[in-house]
Amino acid sequence: MLELSVAAGEIDLKYLDESGFCAWSEPSYSYYFRGQQKRLEQSKPRGRRLSIIGFLQPLISFVYGLVIGGVSRKSYIQMMELEAAEAQKTGRITVVQDNRPIHRCKQVQQLWSKWEAISLYIFFLPKYCSQMNPIELEWQHLKKSELASKSFEDDLDLAYAVIDGIQTRGERGNYST
Repeated sequence: MLELSVAAGEIDLKYLDESGFCAWSEPSYSYYFRGQQKRLEQSKPRGRRLSIIGFLQPLISFVYGLVIGGVSRKSYIQMMELEAAEAQKTGRITVVQDNRPIHRCKQVQQLWSKWEAISLYIFFLPKYCSQMNPIELEWQHLKKSELASKSFEDDLDLAYAVIDGIQTRGERGNYST
């Protein structure tokens, strides 16, 4: 129903999700000459987890924010407030997201009527249906392609690699980031 509304030009549909990255990525499949052992050198563990929260509007845009540590209620609300400001201008944004606890906490629920009043509507995916959220594929490709088999010295290097990976994916997919 929502995708039909997009096709009819009635709404702007965005998918929201969070993901995380660490300084060491898993080794990927690669070729090595016979007799050579595959080796991935890793730095000593330094830094913390890098988290990302993003809004994907397929074929149009990907807006995101990076946070050291986990995405908190405050970070989520900040990102939603930015989308609410955009919805107030266009009058037609719908966000689809999962049922993560910070998406439904009391502090956020108190903002739902405010956001709806300025044309930011939220739809929740059924539990355990991540395949219905296209942003999940963005995370997967970012981790399995752009960041595969890489290790980073610190949080800043990891953040730059994530930013570069998102830029690359945006250029390849012909959407803004």
